[in-house]
Amino acid sequence: MPIARKIKLGFIPSNRGFFSKELAAKMRDQTIEVMHALGIEVVVPTPEQTKVGCVETREEAELTAELFRQEKVHGILVGAVNFGEEQGVAWCVKKAALDVPIMIYACQEEEPLTMTTKRRDSFCGLLSIGEVLRQIGAAYTVAQRPVCFPTDPSFRIDLDFFVRLCRVVHGLQNARYGQIGARPDAFWTCRFNEKQLQRMGPTVVTLDLSEAIGGANRIAEDDPDLPRVVRSIQGYADTSAIKQLSVVKSARFELFLRRWAKANAIDAFGIQCWTSIQANYGVCSCTTMSRFGNEGVPSACEADIMGTLSMHAAMLASDSPAGLADWNNLHNNDDDLVNVWHCGVFPAAFAQSRVKLGVQEIIASSGAASYDDSEGTIEFVAKPNPITLCRITQDPDGSLKAIVAEGKIEDNDAVTFGCYGWCRLPNLQRLYRDVLLQHFPHHVAITQGHVGNVLWEALGNYFGMKMYHATQDTPGLYSSRLPFAGVTTVKGVEMTPAMVVSA
Repeated sequence: MPIARKIKLGFIPSNRGFFSKELAAKMRDQTIEVMHALGIEVVVPTPEQTKVGCVETREEAELTAELFRQEKVHGILVGAVNFGEEQGVAWCVKKAALDVPIMIYACQEEEPLTMTTKRRDSFCGLLSIGEVLRQIGAAYTVAQRPVCFPTDPSFRIDLDFFVRLCRVVHGLQNARYGQIGARPDAFWTCRFNEKQLQRMGPTVVTLDLSEAIGGANRIAEDDPDLPRVVRSIQGYADTSAIKQLSVVKSARFELFLRRWAKANAIDAFGIQCWTSIQANYGVCSCTTMSRFGNEGVPSACEADIMGTLSMHAAMLASDSPAGLADWNNLHNNDDDLVNVWHCGVFPAAFAQSRVKLGVQEIIASSGAASYDDSEGTIEFVAKPNPITLCRITQDPDGSLKAIVAEGKIEDNDAVTFGCYGWCRLPNLQRLYRDVLLQHFPHHVAITQGHVGNVLWEALGNYFGMKMYHATQDTPGLYSSRLPFAGVTTVKGVEMTPAMVVSA
């Protein structure tokens, strides 16, 4: 299910007066038309505000920077619509001072050069624009096909990529994560440095699990929202295998957290999901966490806030729900097939068939809680689909790093309980060695679609993380930028193999 988040981009059509202003205006207007067709809100000077609506002089740069600040753009697109004026770009970015992603591209020549051709020479001008951005210390992204016409299908792919990138960067910079309870004492893998995370952007808002349980218990039977949430759970999943009381308890817990999340502007959760909630409240938190995740509020198990961060990044990149999985089990006779599993908390968007609610067998069978108090897990097999896996973690010195992989869920006869899918990952053995050697833990975020390049660029270029991938050969680019494997259109434009530039 898509989770729409509107993105607003500032556009700098970079013009140099020695070159044709008519050609510059043409490329400016075509770029804006394509952006609007993709649903992007565009902030750009008008032809009444600057020469042909482009940016060249210091005055034009300052006017444009003020527009960007007023509109609080999420990213800046820089186009060399003729040769371009590097100082105007640098001054606009510097004066805007927004710390947002930047993508640069140049516009193609209209025809083969002759002695009388009106030319752009933007291939050359873009080199100067990149140089001045480096000089002022601005991180920037280069279009996968840097010189093109705005009407080219490749440009739509690059814009789609950039929108996703801006969504990740803006979302993480401003995120607020609700940590409900403590991590399991045995799971050092869920430790994190809260101060270091705050430097990156996300704020952690804490609540003791006892307060959440107490708040859920205080929701009265005649609360007008309670029957609605109960009905919603019954519509979300087959509840026939568990007690109605467990459904009501899940509804109370969800209702309390919804109200608390609204009051505290929470974007995602990390929740202490065992064994206190079973022993002291009498139900698993999985139903609530799955439902939140399906709506675009990722919820990590075991109060794993770095897992929350990984899920949030993956969801923003794909515009699709994210789950948190264990890299659980290598297939006994297939070295590239791994079971991505958790005991019952994935969003229903992953499911191959209708979701069922069941019992947390690990907790109940071990005696840590009774079967009656361990109901509320989500059970399903994931549908075959491309997926992206991502894990962000911290080194002991507090520095951040991430591993990214792209694979595909496929059908397999091997079965287990909870939520799971068999994921084919090319070069899995090498990837697994990287996970071990680079010190990544057992939890990994998963989302549908292939958005590894978006995560690579966002986390590596804009947040300065060390990035790892088993098959990545070209820095910052290890797969096609087409956002979803198997997708044949981008906003209605059919993609042919020749339009998709591969690494």
